[in-house]
This record gives sequence, C-alpha cells and structure tokens, in this order.
Amino acid sequence: MTPPVPPLIKAGIRRRFSFRFLEEGICYVSLALMILVPLADVAMRIFLKTGFPDAAGLLIHLLLVLGLLSGMITTKNEEHLSIGIVQNFSSEKTRRAVSVAGHMLSSFVAALIAWAAASFIRIGLMGRLICGFIPDRVFALVIPAGFAVMAFRFARLCPLEGKAKIIPFAAPALGTFFALPVIGKALWLFDPPAFFTGISGVFYTLAWYVKIPGVIVLILAALAGAPLFTVMGGLAMILIEASRGEIDVVAGQVYMALTQDGILPIPLFTIAGFILSESRAGERLVKAFRGLFGWFSGGMIVVTVLICAFFTSFTGASGVTILALGGLLYSILTEHVKYPERFSVGLLTSTGSIGLLFPPSLPIILVGATTMTNILKLFMGGIIPGIILIVSVIIFGVIVSGKAKTIKTESFSFRAALRGIRESAFEILLPFLLMAGFFTGFLSITELGAVSAVYVFIVEVLIHRDIALGDMVRVFRRAVPIIGGVLSIIALSMALSYYIIDTQAPERLALWMREAIQSRVLFLLLLNLSLLAVGCLMDIFSAILIVLPLVSPLGAVYGIDPVHLGIIFITNLEVGFLTPPVGLNLFLASYRFKLPFTRICRYVLPFLLIQLTVVLLVTYVPGLSTFLPRFFHTP
Repeated sequence: MTPPVPPLIKAGIRRRFSFRFLEEGICYVSLALMILVPLADVAMRIFLKTGFPDAAGLLIHLLLVLGLLSGMITTKNEEHLSIGIVQNFSSEKTRRAVSVAGHMLSSFVAALIAWAAASFIRIGLMGRLICGFIPDRVFALVIPAGFAVMAFRFARLCPLEGKAKIIPFAAPALGTFFALPVIGKALWLFDPPAFFTGISGVFYTLAWYVKIPGVIVLILAALAGAPLFTVMGGLAMILIEASRGEIDVVAGQVYMALTQDGILPIPLFTIAGFILSESRAGERLVKAFRGLFGWFSGGMIVVTVLICAFFTSFTGASGVTILALGGLLYSILTEHVKYPERFSVGLLTSTGSIGLLFPPSLPIILVGATTMTNILKLFMGGIIPGIILIVSVIIFGVIVSGKAKTIKTESFSFRAALRGIRESAFEILLPFLLMAGFFTGFLSITELGAVSAVYVFIVEVLIHRDIALGDMVRVFRRAVPIIGGVLSIIALSMALSYYIIDTQAPERLALWMREAIQSRVLFLLLLNLSLLAVGCLMDIFSAILIVLPLVSPLGAVYGIDPVHLGIIFITNLEVGFLTPPVGLNLFLASYRFKLPFTRICRYVLPFLLIQLTVVLLVTYVPGLSTFLPRFFHTP
C-alpha cells in the first residue's frame, strides 16, 4: 500500500505546479498574441483600411514579457547558451566544481540585475500607455520579477547535496548587498539617506580596483560554461560602476533591447522552425527530392544539402537541423545509398548550418537590427554566396559519388516524383511565399514571421495532422528555452555594448587599425581569422551582438560595404561551427551520431576546407554580396 503524502508536501507540489502553470501559460499566451496581433493588423489594413490599435507598442511589450518568462524557463531547464570548454574536456570532479561556481556567479549577477531593474522602473521609466490604457510600467515589472526568479533558480539548481545546498543562496544575498545603492534610489528617489550615498562611493572605489581581476574572472567563467548572458551582465555592471556609472543603466538596456521591433521576428520564426522540425515535413521533403534526384550518382547529396539548407534557414544555428534530421538522413545515406560512414557524417555535420544566408535567416535579421542595415538588402546579398556554398558542397559530393563503386541509385519514376512533390507541396511553397511577401513590400519582416508560424501550424497540424492539437504545448515547451536563451543574450549583450560604445572603443580601434594595417586585403584576412575563432567559441547570436559593433566601424574605415561586411560576418561564423576544437556542430554531431569527437573532426575536414575556400571567395569578391542589393532602392 502506498503511504499517504504528507499535507505540507502536497501543498508544495500544488504551489510548484500552480507557478509552473502560470509561468508557462503567460509565456505561451504572449507568444500566441505575438503571432495573432500582426495577422489582425494585416487583416484590418486590407479590409478596414486601418490597422490594429497600437499594434507596435503592444508587440514590443509582449516581446518583453516573453523574453523574461522564457528566460526563467530556460534557467529552470538549464539550457542557457554557454561556451563550456572546461566542461567538454575536464574530469567529473572539475566539472562539478566549475558548475557550482557558475551557478553561484549567475545567481549573484541575476540578483543584482533584479534590484537594478526595480530602480530603473521607479526612476528611469516614463509611464506611457500601451493600447490606450495599460501603463508600460506594468509590462516592465516582469524584468525585476524575472531576474529574481532566475537568481533563485540558479542557486537552487546548484549541484550540491545535503546541508551544503543552502550555501548557493548566499550568492543572491550578496547580490542584494551590492545592490544597496540602487535599492536606496528606488526607495527614496533622488534623495537617499547618507548611508546609501556613502556605501555607493565605497562600491565605486571597490569596482575600480577589482575591474581587471573581475573581468578576468568573468571571462574564465564564460570559458568554463557559465551562462553567457550572466557573464555579459556581470561585465557590464563592473565596468559601468568602475567608471562611476549607475548599474541601473544595465536594466535600462535590458528594457530597450527587449522592446525594439528589430528582434520581433526571432521568436516568430523560431516557433515556425520548431513546428516544422517536430512534424514529418522532413520525411516528405526527403521523399520528394529523392524522387527528383535519387536516380543519379550524387543525387542524395543534392537532397541532403537542400533539405538541411531549408531547415536551417528557419531554425537558425541552434543545431535543430542536425538533431531533427540527422538520424533520418544518415540512415538513407548509409543504409540505402551505401555511402561510407566517414562521408555521411561529415556531410551532415557540415550542412547543419548551411542555410544561414537565405531568408528568413534569424542571424541576418539580427545583423540588420544591430548595424541598422536594411534587412532586405542583407537577404538579397546572401543569396549568391549561399548558392555558391551549396553548389560547392554538392559538387564535392558528386565527385565522391563518382569514385565510389558501392553507391546505389534509384530508377527514375515520374509518377513517384510527382507524388512526392504533391505530398510536400505546402512545405516547398513556404519559402517562395515568404520571399514574395517580403520582396514585394506587402508584409513586414515581423508580419512574415507571424504568417510563417500560422502557415506551418495550419499545414502540419490541421492539414497533414503530423502534430495533434494538444501536442502544440510540447512544441512550445521545446521552442521556448531556445527563445529564452537567445533573448537573454540579446538583452544583456546590449548592456555590454552600451559600455563599449560609450567609451568610444570601436572608433579608437578603427583608428588604430587604420594606422597599423594599411592593406585592405590584409585587414580582410585578419578579419576572417578572427571571426572563425569567434564562431568556434561563441554562439552566433552572442557573436553578432558583441563583436559586430566593434567590427562595423572597421568596415567603414576600409570602405567595405555594410551588406558585404554582414555577409562576410555570417559566412565566417557559419564555418566556425565546424572549426575544431570547440565548433558547436562538432559536439552536436558527436552527440547525435554517437561517435567520438575526434573522429567527427576528421570526417568533417574535407567539407571544412571547401567552406573555407568559399569564405575567401565571398570576402575578396564583394560583387557576390553587393550585386543583387543594387536592384533594391530604399524608399
């Protein structure tokens, strides 16, 4: 007989379930409204000749709510973006110690930001109304609440046992202590008691003396696997305070980052990509393309590359393509077509991020938002380099197929090909519909994100019925941690960028580079090497938001077109995912195919060399990126 559950434990379970239900419910509703409001705006423009009331203001504040709540969920799932070199190569004991330190550091930083956000809302946020009656401060309250929950969760999830589990909670308490100056401001506005004024001066002096060792510790923490967003937040706060600035500026930058319309499409296209990856769309596309290309040697190479490019253009660089389609495509390549393991794994690993240059690529959207470059021009600039990259990999695959005698082909059947195209027609039409809507100017990029999410929902849930309506919660549950990880990076990287720009570091670096390196060719070569290293060490979203503001002024100094610079940036980062020793795709492939990491590195080497050649071609032939954008003129 099962013993009864004590009442206190029952109450705790109910509270936890209720909070989880509330947290996820608000998050999912915010995401759903972000999809529905742009659609309502389009419909009202068409039929009523007027738009949805204050759609822009509502959308950016829904994004703010989604950003913080998804960040809370990402913290709970321990899925925040990180580097983790030490975690990948160290012993179990070292990994445990590093994890404890990382959780405590993250809890300390999150607590500081939570108090800074309370001060920002109290003093720095003007109370305008959203949709005519909701104060923006109501939405902004999610910032201190969200970071407070993250601080608690980082402490609670610290891998200590027994009585030692109480130790990590000293971190948010210490964060509260160091937040006393902003707490005083929040309570007494601009006239806090002398105690708070005095302790503020002490903290300024302390920050000045610990600035360099503090920065070193935070960088080491990032390399050891601490969440990147907390490392960025820590760097921003210690550098700002060492310059006698107020740390509530960090909270202000979080608010600004998560209320800019430039990043609205990111969660919309992310959910569309996850619906596609959770459905059988990949199987239908494989069947269709096998019918078209499977009859000649190398046909399955064409199939693999095109399908991976299609999925990556929607899912970004999160590894969804390798994880979702790797097993299916690997089985076809090795068991049905009889490619050797070396070639199959190398191909699938290298094509896991091959579609980043095609619409509606999330990195391209983020590059446009970061550098204020027209996103349509960036999309057009990426088409020719993207095609060259795809064709290069396909040609290499066809050459390998021609030399292998064991490769099997399928006899061509017009009826089978037609049946495959008919079954996957909706998926094949999707990118063409999106490009038509965007390039004609009929839909904005945010509206396209909403349309793509609704389109794939209708196709995969209502037409093909690959996903039951009730299973959409599961799809949201898988997509939200990715959204939370990306938006957390965006929020805190803007705070760090604020300090970098305020110190005029990009301009100084540009002037120094101009004096030190006269040759434009040499500068581009050094830029490639630097970006490959960055792409190897960082996720693409962090790299864009932190490194691109530094690189952009350099491009202007050397006369590099902003579109060309953006395409160089993304192409290098794309190849960086394949670069040993810590390229992200290498670890994902090792996990997916259950092969040693060193073997994956050997398998991917030929494809890496091909893509590096394309990087050099894109870098030194600017016309490949700038030819198509010339035909587009900004109104």
